[in-house]
Amino acid sequence: MRNKSLYFLLAVMLLMGIASCVDNDVKDGDAGYYSATKMTAAELLAEHPEKYSMYIELLQRAKPMLVEGDNVSNYFSMLGTYGKYTVFAPDNEAMKTYLAENGYESIQSIPERTCDTIVRNHIVNKGAYFTTDYSDGTLPSMNMDDRYVVITSDSDVNNNNALLLYVNKRSLITEKDDSVTNGVVHTINRVMSASNQFLPDLMEEDSTITIFCQALKLTNMADSLTKYIDNTYYTSSDSVVKGVPGKRFGGKDMVAHYYEKRYFKYTAFIEPNEVLAQHGINSLDDLIAHAKEVYDATFPNDAGLYDDDYTNRKNPLNRWVSYHLMNRLGNYSDWAPSGQILTDCCRTDVADAEDFWQTMLSEGMVRFCRSMGQLYANRKGLKNAVSQGLKGVRVLTDSESGKSNQQALNGRYFYLDDLMEYTTTVRDKVLNCRMRIDATTLSADFMNQGARGNLGWDENYLFAFKRGYIEGWKISPESFVGVHCDNVFWSSYLGNAVAVKGQYDVQIKLPNPPPGLYEIRLAYVSSEERGVVQVYFNNEPCGIPVDLRKGVWEYIDLSTYDINKEEDNLALDKTLRNLGYMLGPDSYGKPGTDVPSFRVASPEHLRRILTTQQFTEGKEYWLRFRQVLEGDAEWSFDYIELCPKSVYASAAGENRH
Repeated sequence: MRNKSLYFLLAVMLLMGIASCVDNDVKDGDAGYYSATKMTAAELLAEHPEKYSMYIELLQRAKPMLVEGDNVSNYFSMLGTYGKYTVFAPDNEAMKTYLAENGYESIQSIPERTCDTIVRNHIVNKGAYFTTDYSDGTLPSMNMDDRYVVITSDSDVNNNNALLLYVNKRSLITEKDDSVTNGVVHTINRVMSASNQFLPDLMEEDSTITIFCQALKLTNMADSLTKYIDNTYYTSSDSVVKGVPGKRFGGKDMVAHYYEKRYFKYTAFIEPNEVLAQHGINSLDDLIAHAKEVYDATFPNDAGLYDDDYTNRKNPLNRWVSYHLMNRLGNYSDWAPSGQILTDCCRTDVADAEDFWQTMLSEGMVRFCRSMGQLYANRKGLKNAVSQGLKGVRVLTDSESGKSNQQALNGRYFYLDDLMEYTTTVRDKVLNCRMRIDATTLSADFMNQGARGNLGWDENYLFAFKRGYIEGWKISPESFVGVHCDNVFWSSYLGNAVAVKGQYDVQIKLPNPPPGLYEIRLAYVSSEERGVVQVYFNNEPCGIPVDLRKGVWEYIDLSTYDINKEEDNLALDKTLRNLGYMLGPDSYGKPGTDVPSFRVASPEHLRRILTTQQFTEGKEYWLRFRQVLEGDAEWSFDYIELCPKSVYASAAGENRH
């Protein structure tokens, strides 16, 4: 009850904060801020024809996809309706420059299809994003052209180093954060452009990464980055825009929205030539020799067998390149916890916030962590407490990467400050740890369709996925699979969940950890609406079915343990392990609780020890979850843990983080 009262108080405070922001009608010319609280975005634009008349004409020419019952004739009228829009509005000078650069006499002479693309590129229709929250990084939601929008910062050396903000690195925001009743408007001095090149072609234009691009082409891995749209995928406009009602999940009536298109997208992490040179790599031949040295040591059984066959996936150079590639699009904020999830939920005093990922090197995983505000690959240790050789590789932010466009039609790339390689040190030390793998990372489709990482979005909205179109998953016809938006007050790690519903039977491909014996655990949030599942590892049953309806209180009396006494904590952990369970971690919790830790404050969050299995190189591993109750039940799938024997059976005992 105390927690509920606190949530209510927080909600009231939040509403008061929103009201105080909305009721401010003050214009501050120096700050470039204006609150147009009694206007929609369309009305704000219309009130300033001297600034936006050409953009309005563009908006009126383009026609959005219409659904029966909508009263929208064009994008300008759409911006006059209810919603949450972020509009990047090019002023008249920006529009004149665009016309001149592209040889158009007027707005009316722009081809209709081009006009539509421009308009969709300037509007995000799934959130109102202010620069006070996103002054350096990628907005969580894609624009209406299904592209991510990047905000970068710089300083104005001619104006006391005043902060300059750019959209997609080239369009300067001249007036920011114009608050309107249905979102926010930012004025920009240049029409935003988006590359229509595939990722390898865009990378090839970057003169700072030529050695990597030569290796990408020699190994034919460039060809693996050229898919974009799945032409076999289809759905109806009703399920795309209006959604399919009647999906009840977590005690709420939800609407499931399916995606209009299914995309294939990619991310590359690249060492620029100057970084390679610091390691004596100044040519493609140097890189070939270096890759052989590294990967012959990591995979000694393959040493010398594939040296001249660069397209073979066991070739050292092919492995070196593949370890830098992901079969999904992720922005800087996506690879490890960030934003409000990081600040409000992660206990960074006990553990760095991190995620584990399978790369396009099938035998190699990478460990990303957010430490001291920066993103690292393959770093092990808390903050500055890292051992020699384990400091990791830093991923540069968009602002640190200069003005070059790093976003392609089907992906993007990042610069690294050191070599990112699957060395014996990474295999045997960095990844010798408990790997907590969030459910929303277990399919590239969850990320490529934009379902992961939507904090504070519509709580009654499920990002829905069709059977046969979830990479790494096999689901029965009776199974529904969706992703719920993030919520810091949920008892789910990272505030998200994969929502599985029905008389479900789903199989999920696991990432490939370093070879060894692992304890495999399932983390879930218990509730009376959940089901009972029989779990299988590569189709072999993992003990008795797991009752997802029961919290820890069903198994032990927590009141008999004093969490302030270490001996009681040890006894509690031992008792639960004997029953096949573990409490949630102490490194994560939801705000508003007396102790912000799942271990202490969220007994509904449980880890079930499923099985102990040996992992070897070159094999696939699948977990299957079959609902054994009759009827429509649900499963709030949180994460999987892969914990090596060196950790769960160590003399010191596994930490509670």
